Amino acid sequence: MSEEAKIVLLAGASGLTGTRTLDALLDAPDVARVLAVSRRPLGREHPRLANRIVQFAKMETQLKGISCDAALCCLGTTIRQAGSQQAFRAVDIDCVLNFARAAQAANARRFVVISAVGADSGSKNFYMRTKGEMEEQLEALRFESLDILQPSMLLGWRKEMRPLELLACAFMPLVNPLLPGKYVSYRGVPATTIGKAMLGATRSGRRGVQRYTYAGIEALSRMTSARARPPPPAKAASRAR
Repeated sequence: MSEEAKIVLLAGASGLTGTRTLDALLDAPDVARVLAVSRRPLGREHPRLANRIVQFAKMETQLKGISCDAALCCLGTTIRQAGSQQAFRAVDIDCVLNFARAAQAANARRFVVISAVGADSGSKNFYMRTKGEMEEQLEALRFESLDILQPSMLLGWRKEMRPLELLACAFMPLVNPLLPGKYVSYRGVPATTIGKAMLGATRSGRRGVQRYTYAGIEALSRMTSARARPPPPAKAASRAR
């Protein structure tokens, strides 16, 4: 891990995991600046946060000229929210890839993304197939480091939750210990843990493509930055245009 404070590009900062990721980044002494891209203002102020309003279809053009060390992607939706499979793919593949290409143009050496356990481009399940296709297309971009987090159920309180989602958040922590051995990967993961793991991935120093399920996500979330120094404000301002 480099001791130099990082500039991090973040997409999806208004969602369940994105909010927690942003919290982790802003609390990190080894992050000099967070450039959060969103469709609407985040309504959040912090001396190390810059919020860029973009159209995701035009992201590459609208983010032209910025520079970053790592890019973290928390973009994603559900079939219910999207309204159709086509709209779902537009977010979970097209928007993710648009962001990845913009990050690559910004010289990001590391790209961290949230996928799902069981992602497989050959799956008969639409959701798993879509996530698998997204992973394969990201691999084709050949980032120096590509970290793919593959959680099972995400645990956290959203503004709008269906009764089944409320029950899952309440009871999944009780079910987790009953999923041992090969089933560990299917344990529910708190959104806060995902946020910390996204930050942890930027500190791992690993190259190439890495995939993390439950145990790996937990390990990433516990990574600390003992050598990190307070970010130099002047340098951050010069690099974050």
